[in-house]
Amino acid sequence: MPDSSRPLVMVVEDDPSIAQMISLQLELSGYRTHVERDGRGGLAAVRRDRPDVVLLDIGLPGLDGIQVCRALRAEQDWTPILFVTARDDEVDRVVGLELGADDYVTKPFSPREVIARINSVLRRARVTEAADSSGAARSLVCGDVRLLPDERRVFAGDDEVAFTATEFDLLAHLMAAPGRVYTRDQLMRDVWGYDTSAGQRTVDVHVAQVRAKLGEHDVIRTVRGVGYSAQQPAAGRRG
Repeated sequence: MPDSSRPLVMVVEDDPSIAQMISLQLELSGYRTHVERDGRGGLAAVRRDRPDVVLLDIGLPGLDGIQVCRALRAEQDWTPILFVTARDDEVDRVVGLELGADDYVTKPFSPREVIARINSVLRRARVTEAADSSGAARSLVCGDVRLLPDERRVFAGDDEVAFTATEFDLLAHLMAAPGRVYTRDQLMRDVWGYDTSAGQRTVDVHVAQVRAKLGEHDVIRTVRGVGYSAQQPAAGRRG
């Protein structure tokens, strides 16, 4: 009988050898896995099985990975998605991130790299305890944006805004130290949990997505040549 306490990774990959290899490594690392070989099957399986994370190849037959991601996000399904791409062109990766993917890896990759990325995505997706020393729930406030860490909810003005796990943690990290400027490399280490040569572009795309969702209530400040910070809250607004 399968152990449902172990996280389920949905592997959507049309190359049987890659699917088998990564599934074996994930099982050895303590995960459950389910494999689908095309986009339509993968989309149906995500809707049916509600996995903890999706490892999604971009170049799938039928529906490609980008179409699958777009369909899930349109349904307000924020299951963490890790894209896999074999293409050197950055366009697919950027488009995937703009659609709400949490991260990506490029073929050829090592199983250790994929597992590290999945661990990182799941860490960001877990609901964390965020209480002050008195045990009361706290909120972070910058401008018109209020973020509830323990509930993982964000309000911009009077409206609640939905974020992916990575987008939420990026915004929370900036808002937790308003006015502090973080370099892109620091954000990769602090939010994503690892260093990568593609980190600067990844951070920029996620910041752009957070800003687009906040709209007129955007509280992220670009410090040219350095990185990003959250604006200082007004006096008495941090609760």
